[in-house]
Amino acid sequence: MAELGKKYCVYCLAEVSPLRFRCTECQDIELCPECFSAGAEIGHHRRYHGYQLVDGGRFTLWGPEAEGGWTSREEQLLLDAIEQFGFGNWEDMAAHVGASRTPQEVMEHYVSMYIHGNLGKACIPDTIPNRVTDHTCPSGGPLSPSLTTPLPPLDISVAEQQQLGYMPLRDDYEIEYDQDAETLISGLSVNYDDDDVEIELKRAHVDMYVRKLKERQRRKNIARDYNLVPAFLGKDKKEKEKAAKRKVTKEEKELRLKLRPLYQFMSCKEFDDLFENMHKEKMLRAKIRELQRYRRNGITKMEESAEYEAARHKREKRKENKNAAGSKRGKEDGKDSEFAAIEHLPGFELLSDREKVLCSSLNLSPARYVTVKTIIIKDHLQKRQGIPSKSRLPSYLDKVLKKRILNFLTESGWISRDAS
Repeated sequence: MAELGKKYCVYCLAEVSPLRFRCTECQDIELCPECFSAGAEIGHHRRYHGYQLVDGGRFTLWGPEAEGGWTSREEQLLLDAIEQFGFGNWEDMAAHVGASRTPQEVMEHYVSMYIHGNLGKACIPDTIPNRVTDHTCPSGGPLSPSLTTPLPPLDISVAEQQQLGYMPLRDDYEIEYDQDAETLISGLSVNYDDDDVEIELKRAHVDMYVRKLKERQRRKNIARDYNLVPAFLGKDKKEKEKAAKRKVTKEEKELRLKLRPLYQFMSCKEFDDLFENMHKEKMLRAKIRELQRYRRNGITKMEESAEYEAARHKREKRKENKNAAGSKRGKEDGKDSEFAAIEHLPGFELLSDREKVLCSSLNLSPARYVTVKTIIIKDHLQKRQGIPSKSRLPSYLDKVLKKRILNFLTESGWISRDAS
């Protein structure tokens, strides 16, 4: 009788009592999983016929050794239970699966096979995409939660609190910024018969009030950061006297006034660091220009720079004394010098009296005159030696100036008449 309850594959005659595939078009055709997957055909049965999966209730999905004898029917009941009762209700899930399974067995089987097993690894990714990411800044940043936390009360005396109208326990003032801001919501009330337009209008009033509160808090934060309250009370003068800082130039004061609107975007320390760095940059640029000037004058060691500066100071002192003596002599004569237009230009001391008169009459700077004179005399000497030369006079020298300078050099004996 036991043999009569068993089922066999019609193709390979293997026992298929736990799991078999039954053809829905042919009668009494049942195949084992191996023959069905191979596409076995027998009699009028064809591989493309419809089929039906028949589970005897004793088929295991994971293997009897790994699963402790969990059949496919129990697996189906377990999945129905987890969907019906939810994760964690192991007692109800065990009762739904059957009396043969305890809550502890149900929990261990589900966690080991469906979460930490191969099925769980394939279905649950290691990194879950589209997770919410915390983009808030660290403490002190422009978006950090520290902006919404209350500030500590001001450290001022009772008399100063009365002078300012300050309430330390509330960190408020008797007269706040935009004192009438509360009138936006003071008359609002929620009515159940309000239509959509009235509700949106009330929401707009609340949004306007919230923005005014944020602006009020922002101004308090700026006043704290830049120590405006001690400055109003006159306490910052003593602190400034204690902290000896560098002298602020007039240009920096004007720049601070121009950049004052940026105070709301930067803290006091950041703003001071900005100007300190600008001052350091200015000093570095000046030092670089000084070193470049030393290099142009052939100085390669710092020891030589001290001697160079001392000599330059003496030259400038002599030049100032000479200019002062000349101006004094001119005042004593009761008239200005006839060479006032060119006497302070470079190369004036290299000219003779007749050359000074010539440059003054031609309105030509001494340096340009000396350059033209050098080129003309050099060309004259090369012609006398039989060396061909091509005169390259400066572009600022026109024909009239060239002719007058040639005549002057000829009369002075610098060049011969045939050369002119």
